[in-house]
Amino acid sequence: MADAQMPDPVLQSALDICEAAQTEIVQSNKRLADAATNTINSGVPHEIAVSPAHGQFLALLCRAINAKNVLEIGVLGGFSTIWFAESLPGIHVTGIEYDAKHHKVATENTKGLGNVELLLGAALDVLPRLAEQNRVFDFVFIDAAWEEQAQYFDWAVKMTRKGGIIYVDNSVRQLTESSEEERRPGAPAVALIEHVKADKRVTATLIPTLNTHKKELLEVVDGFLFAVVQ
Repeated sequence: MADAQMPDPVLQSALDICEAAQTEIVQSNKRLADAATNTINSGVPHEIAVSPAHGQFLALLCRAINAKNVLEIGVLGGFSTIWFAESLPGIHVTGIEYDAKHHKVATENTKGLGNVELLLGAALDVLPRLAEQNRVFDFVFIDAAWEEQAQYFDWAVKMTRKGGIIYVDNSVRQLTESSEEERRPGAPAVALIEHVKADKRVTATLIPTLNTHKKELLEVVDGFLFAVVQ
């Protein structure tokens, strides 16, 4: 893995302009602001949460497909959970969080949202139980352990309706922040890409993006995997 580097001044200026524009276009949200304060005070790493612009994008995707049921694998402080829960009337969000402290904070941050269900446990233990309950989702957001994401994706396909979306966050950073050894065939960094490439149940693409709120160059370059179930 290459050493972290700061963006050069020209790139940093462009990132600053984009970040300011994002801040202006996304409306303020008191619940999210309170959640940020509570998350920081609780010692949960708020800096790795989805940005407001990213959260708004996820909410718009839900609106675009009129999502009624969302599955979130990896909740952290519940920021994306809030975006999903408030995206449109009648939506229900099921979140899975492995870390008990994160689950507690996310529960506090989403208190009062009757359409949120937060499950504590390892995703690979919880997902089979959801499948046994014949749960079906319109949108699945995966933002958890990189080394298990190919398995998460497989469960997501099984439980997502035809035409539904599976969105895997930080998929590009898995590649760019991994060493050459970690990118060998079958290694965790490329396991997700290899799996999705061979999965005939979906049509997928990999979209590179820029994290305008990050300061180190390797963290600036990011992106997500986007799949539609056939």
